[in-house]
Amino acid sequence: MPKTLILSGYGLNCEKETAYCCQLVSGQAADTIHTSQLIRGEISLKDYHFLIFIGGFLDGDDLGAGRVGANRFKYGTLGSSHLQLQEQLAAFVESGKPVLGICNGFQVLVKLGVLPASQKTIGLQEISLTNNKNSQFENRWVHLSANPASNCVFTQNMTSIYLPVRHGEGRIEGDRDTVLQSLRENNQIPLQYCTPEGEITEKYPDNPNGSPWGIASLCNQQGNVMGLMPHPEAFHHYTNHPHWTRLPYQKEEGDGLLLFKNAYQYLA
Repeated sequence: MPKTLILSGYGLNCEKETAYCCQLVSGQAADTIHTSQLIRGEISLKDYHFLIFIGGFLDGDDLGAGRVGANRFKYGTLGSSHLQLQEQLAAFVESGKPVLGICNGFQVLVKLGVLPASQKTIGLQEISLTNNKNSQFENRWVHLSANPASNCVFTQNMTSIYLPVRHGEGRIEGDRDTVLQSLRENNQIPLQYCTPEGEITEKYPDNPNGSPWGIASLCNQQGNVMGLMPHPEAFHHYTNHPHWTRLPYQKEEGDGLLLFKNAYQYLA
């Protein structure tokens, strides 16, 4: 059975619901550890098959969301080996194992240069995630359109999903004519904000942060690493929706479980 590792601590707070999603889908409990255990070398990524960077308020979002967390990976060492944690993460990614970054986790992967890695070079930050266009923290539900041409392992066989967002720094910032255009051409944008009718949009409130082309997620060229601002772990059951008593019943499972199912199907 594939082993899943969930990184917590330093203000992250979504470990329990993320672990629950993993348990529901795989039937096996995920290992949740404090990131410091990885830095000290008590845990090795080599022993795991699926790695999840969860959301929350990592380091209070001071100095820019995800920046301190990324530096922890860049400059932390693994016990007495003095091997940078970033090197172990790069080896994990290059081996083809899936990595999922949710909200703060997405921000960390971007600032580490693990995403989008359009030049297939891990460690080079190409874009950033910055303040929402309206300068407000957004806590709402959004519709997402899945790109059928993307090879992202997490979004296979999807057309659209419905998930909650809760972030203040979710807007993709990068050169629209070069970097972002290359991501479009390489189909590294697996999920985009859209209207309820499925039209991709940059307009608020369907697009909560103003990201160009409605970018809600990115994946690497290999397709095994994905980061997204919406929270799939927060919609694992239909009763998670605040209006569930007024909505027509459609299915027991929330849309967020689809991403986890695809990850474990990839590992099967």
